[in-house]
Amino acid sequence: MQGDPNAPSVLEYVRRDLQLAQLFPVHRLDMGTSGLVVAAKTQVANRVLSQAFQAHQVTKCYLAISAKKPQKKQGWVIGDMEKSRGGSYRLCRAKENPARTAFHSYPLENGQRLFVLRPFTGKTHQLRVALKSLGAPILGDERYGGALADRMYLHAWRLELEFGGRLFSYIAPPSPGELFGSPALQAVLQDISRDDLWRLGV
Repeated sequence: MQGDPNAPSVLEYVRRDLQLAQLFPVHRLDMGTSGLVVAAKTQVANRVLSQAFQAHQVTKCYLAISAKKPQKKQGWVIGDMEKSRGGSYRLCRAKENPARTAFHSYPLENGQRLFVLRPFTGKTHQLRVALKSLGAPILGDERYGGALADRMYLHAWRLELEFGGRLFSYIAPPSPGELFGSPALQAVLQDISRDDLWRLGV
C-alpha cells in the first residue's frame, strides 16, 4: 500500500492505470497480504466508505494457510491487542476494546489447514495475531512464527459493502502462491461459497 524506493504503491499503479488525478486509500492491507482493497476516487466517497469501515458495516472475508493444527478448529478469537517488541502485537486476556475474529478451518494436504477468517474489527495485524494465538501461525509469516514459504499465505478473498443505496460484492481468487492452487483448497472454496459459510458469525 505504501510503496517503497524500488516500486510505486498499489494506489499509484491504479491511479496511473485509470488515469485519475487522485485516489484515496479507504483501508489498507499488510505488506505480504494479497487480495481486495478499497480506494475512493473522490473525497466524498472516501469519507462515506471510511465511515462504513469504521462502523463495521463492511463484510470482509480472508483466507489463510497454516502448517500447524489449531487449538480449536472453529469459533472466535476475541481480546485486546497491544504492541510488543519490534513492531509486533500480541493478544491479551482483557476485552476493553477487543479485536474480534470469527473463523473456520479445513484440512488440506500435508497436514496444512485452510482458515476462513471474518474480522469484525480492523486492528493492525489482527488476523496474523489471531492465528498465532491459536497455535497455527500463517505460513510465511515469520514475524509471528510462521514456517518459511514462498509468500505469506494471507489473502483478502471477499468483500461486500453498500454505497449509494446499492450492494457491491467482490471476490478475488487467491493468488499468487503455489499452495493457493491446490485442488483440496479449491474444493473447500467451492463448498463454503455454495453454502454461504464465508459469512461466519452473521
